[in-house]
Amino acid sequence: MKQPLELITSPSNPLIKALKSLERKKERAETGLFLAEGARIVSEGLARGWQPETVIIAADMAERPQISDLARAAAKAGARVVMAPERLMTKITQKDNAQSVVAAFRQRHLGVESLPKPAGTPLYIALYEVRDPGNLGTILRTADCAGVSGVILIGTCCDPYSFEAVRASMGSVFDVPFAHTDFDAFNTWRKGEGMSLTAASVNGTVRHDGADFTGGSIILMGNEQAGLPDWVEAACDTLSLIPMRGGADSLNLAQASALMIYEAWRQRGYA
Repeated sequence: MKQPLELITSPSNPLIKALKSLERKKERAETGLFLAEGARIVSEGLARGWQPETVIIAADMAERPQISDLARAAAKAGARVVMAPERLMTKITQKDNAQSVVAAFRQRHLGVESLPKPAGTPLYIALYEVRDPGNLGTILRTADCAGVSGVILIGTCCDPYSFEAVRASMGSVFDVPFAHTDFDAFNTWRKGEGMSLTAASVNGTVRHDGADFTGGSIILMGNEQAGLPDWVEAACDTLSLIPMRGGADSLNLAQASALMIYEAWRQRGYA
């Protein structure tokens, strides 16, 4: 006989408090956990081999076949699987109309040397001190769509495991490998791998569609407000400029990153 799932109804339950605390970076760092929301995204994390710690399911959805299958897969992977009413799901996620499934997964932390070797010609995007988690999550999603080899976070960046970044990635946090490093270690690594470094910059002398991305390449994007420091730009092989007209003096970082990524992919025949 199938074992019934545990039902939690109290907001003071230690598990509810622990999951809610993952909205704070300090708690994520101390526990090594992060939250993902939604049946499709949680299923994707399980399918990609990410380790679930806890899966909590809306009680009124638990008997649906898709949710039942997810619960079994999570339990098989070693997760504690419980049910809760919608009001507690909302409390955990700080979001009205909470998703029917919320899961706490174990974080992964890679250095650039540990990034998986791509099958074809590598194309990475590196982000220098990106601070907006919505931008970071959106860039992860764009990188995933275009088959980018990985995302490299340089310096003091926002947390890719924050609620906002994970939500904006729409599950791509599970698909795109990402690493964190400082610029000197990054530059040493990319030179050793024989990859060119092209930065998007207001000081660019080559239009973004004139830069060569056909070989092993890294696109470098700067901080949302300050861009890239001079010494970082001096270390690049090419500074490229995205043309603009009109009153706005800049693009949103995620938009600019998408233009650079898709130009590189275009040059490779969208292969």
